[in-house]
Amino acid sequence: MPAGHASIAQRKTPSHDVVGIGFGPANLALAIAVQEHNERSAPEQRLRSTFLERQPGFGWHRGMLIEGATMQVSFLKDLVTMRDPGSRYTFLRYLHERERLIDFINQKSFFPTRVEFHDYLAWCAASFSEQVSYGCEALSVRPVEQDGGVTHLDVALRTAGSASGDTEGSLRTRNVVLSTGLRPRLPEGVSLGEHVWHNRDLLFRTQELKERPHRRFTVVGAGQSAAETADYLYRTFPDAEVCAVFTRYGYSPADDSPFANRIFDPSAVDDFYEAPEAVKRALLGYHGNTNYSVVDGELIEQLYRTVYQEKVAGTERLRILRTTALTGVEEIPNGARAVVTSLTTGESFTLDSDAVVLATGYRPHDPRELLGPLVDRCLTDGQGRLRIDRDHRLLTDERITAGVYLQGAVTEHTHGITSSLLSTLAVRSGEIRDALVSRTPAGPPVEAGAEAPALLDDQVLAPSGAEAAGVAPGR
Repeated sequence: MPAGHASIAQRKTPSHDVVGIGFGPANLALAIAVQEHNERSAPEQRLRSTFLERQPGFGWHRGMLIEGATMQVSFLKDLVTMRDPGSRYTFLRYLHERERLIDFINQKSFFPTRVEFHDYLAWCAASFSEQVSYGCEALSVRPVEQDGGVTHLDVALRTAGSASGDTEGSLRTRNVVLSTGLRPRLPEGVSLGEHVWHNRDLLFRTQELKERPHRRFTVVGAGQSAAETADYLYRTFPDAEVCAVFTRYGYSPADDSPFANRIFDPSAVDDFYEAPEAVKRALLGYHGNTNYSVVDGELIEQLYRTVYQEKVAGTERLRILRTTALTGVEEIPNGARAVVTSLTTGESFTLDSDAVVLATGYRPHDPRELLGPLVDRCLTDGQGRLRIDRDHRLLTDERITAGVYLQGAVTEHTHGITSSLLSTLAVRSGEIRDALVSRTPAGPPVEAGAEAPALLDDQVLAPSGAEAAGVAPGR
């Protein structure tokens, strides 16, 4: 485990006001918001917080940090600017400290590269290393019953990657903020393997390729990540054919026009939350093309130019297999065989590939997987979905005053399309922070029992100030 990071030890610990599970951009933004509150508050009004992250260090979609790939969101929608432009954690402050502010301005662009924005996030995260236990996995969140009510929660822990499923420690807290990110969405019947990858691991897996007898890659998907993956493989392996497989007739451009972009405004969250269910469904349908299964227009044009120039040259190394679907895949010696079916003719054919890359999106982790006995006390809507308050607090029966707050795509049905994106992180983190402050009594939290193991080693869990992000790359 990296030096300075916490380990799991059996010893007594005071309770916390908030434990954040996951430390990607969403809970990093919350850590900043909590620190801001603590710095201007009397000691008895400060929030004691700590964060858990299963990765060994901070990281956000590292496998897709393709050189030259840019963000699809303005740098002004960083972790803090829309809430506090004077914060020391703005992207502009980062540029100033890196001595690149003038150079960035001279680019005349709102959109940094993904590599640079990741460096900004890591720069912010470095200020909170004493509040984060890296290499630590939360197993469950259990209610602490007392006098018929629940005012505290116990978070069961273990070292990430541990062969044993046994609990190795726990933390007691008044509130939990779940920001456990996204997991790959795979086509039905398809599983990942040595030569079948999800695009989230693209850079790592391509470096591991030792032999490429088939001189071909197959990329499945029609969104931004799929187009970036096809472009990256085409440029990186000049001797290989790249086959883009998708059910559409062609890549569709993202709607980034000014009026459509208002769906990413903080006020749009209020409008969406208060809207009737039918209107919510309509809004997601109308504006899905701002984020889902769409591609940056410049990249579409670049890929089309490549296809056309190959036609001029009489070659075809970038193959766009439109209106086709992946209907099967199997591992073969030093590669994978993709079975692709034409949706127009029904005919199937195979593509023996060095790798099949599934750029098929993500789905949120279901928070109920962590909540154990709490699940039966959570309120749901008519469709069985979790009910979530405007301040992102999970609604439970009235006997539970301990708080469970949710960040990420799991709140899209209540808070709208920005739930899994960077666009409103700065404002949302302030909302959750304010909710925590308003619901937390002044004074020290109740101590956990002496038998409760804790995350402590050389780490001091002082007042607070990743793929666990809760947000996908781009917007």
